[in-house]
Amino acid sequence: MLTTLATATVAAHAGPWAAGFGWVFFLIPLFWLLVVGLIIFGVSRGRRRYWANGSPEGYGPPWARTATAEQTLGQRFANGDIDETEYRARLEVLRANRPTA
Repeated sequence: MLTTLATATVAAHAGPWAAGFGWVFFLIPLFWLLVVGLIIFGVSRGRRRYWANGSPEGYGPPWARTATAEQTLGQRFANGDIDETEYRARLEVLRANRPTA
């Protein structure tokens, strides 16, 4: 009699996932969409932050930085390529013709 009762109990038991996942099944794709979205967001944020430090305008790679005309003129004066009179004259021209931003 106990054998019959034990066999009937095992046959009636459906296991740990008796009713399946139920509504939890719909949360699994949402979880993975959230994970992929966070990865994409993180990568795009990191790239934007990296490239933003590249140039004075905030765009472009770091090696593409260009010196302004005044910096180039100052460097030439520091190297001794031009004298003070020429430096001041050219600097005045540069500042007079500065484009408005």
